[in-house]
Amino acid sequence: MSTATELKQLYQKGKKRKILAMLSLFLALLLAVVVSVSLGAGSPGFAEASKVILSKLFPFLNIDPGPSLTQTIILDFRFPRIVLALIAGAGLAASGATMQGVLRNPLVSSHILGMSSAAGFGAALALVLGVGVLSGFGGYLVIVNAFLFSLLAMVIVYGIARIRGITTETVILAGVAISFLFSALTSLIQYIAPEQDALHAIVFWLMGGLSAATWDGILIVFPIVILTVALMVQQSWNINVLSMGEEVATSLGVSSKRVLTITMVLETLATASIIAFTGVIGFVCLISPHVARMLIGSDHRFLIPCSSLIGACLLLCSDTVGRLVIQPVELPVGIVTSLLGVPFFIYILASKRRQNWR
Repeated sequence: MSTATELKQLYQKGKKRKILAMLSLFLALLLAVVVSVSLGAGSPGFAEASKVILSKLFPFLNIDPGPSLTQTIILDFRFPRIVLALIAGAGLAASGATMQGVLRNPLVSSHILGMSSAAGFGAALALVLGVGVLSGFGGYLVIVNAFLFSLLAMVIVYGIARIRGITTETVILAGVAISFLFSALTSLIQYIAPEQDALHAIVFWLMGGLSAATWDGILIVFPIVILTVALMVQQSWNINVLSMGEEVATSLGVSSKRVLTITMVLETLATASIIAFTGVIGFVCLISPHVARMLIGSDHRFLIPCSSLIGACLLLCSDTVGRLVIQPVELPVGIVTSLLGVPFFIYILASKRRQNWR
């Protein structure tokens, strides 16, 4: 048997293993949805929840949805929260995998690049001072502010990087500087906040949460995340080439600056739209890509979708734990993900074994 045939067989075998791993993750995600919709303070059981959902998805089956209170709990509170957790987890994880691949750094995340702290500053401006970048958005002022300031942070980072020459090092260092800047500005607003309620609102928003999920918000964030993640996957081959080094990428006709610019725009749109509706949720974009690499390797054609599945499952499970651990009080999901993420982050820093992510 020729070497080419053997390599082809190995590739096909590896491809099947990766597809099987992602299929298993998808089934695990479905199981997590079933568990999450069935649990919680004052929540109907799985049978009641299933009847409500099936009656809405398949009205021709004439399934009795049950009492109106049960329908309200499932359709207006529980299910929007689950759907937003899936969308947010998938989008943050895909953005993290793409950032780490393009910048060739395993510790890059939206926090490192300043988007989260900028969104927090925008939200604080709206909550405390009622100041918005744009006027006329009413109840969406906090969301619009958070979104626009996330975009502004990445524009500043990109502008600084262009001055010094667009490299992975300049992008990361500029992101760290901008992150500290907006964190300091947010602390300043917290310090001068005239009312305790406004200060409490800022702290709660910075913790991140899914309790405010609505179908209207989902209809806004869903198409943005789906489109940007699909375009990230489309760039996966270029990201694979970049991971071999800029010299190799140039020899193969791949412009590192062009790919970096495109992916930064996509990551910013996805992350900013999510953070605007959920608040600051940390470590999902850091943990998920690493777990995905352990399962299927570093091929971004599979890594980005796999990271999305892991991120969706991670955020949904974290939110479910937050709802249950001290019920009837809810623990913000950002606290749960941080409690999971910090030990993992320390493990990455302390591990002497080189990860096969490059």
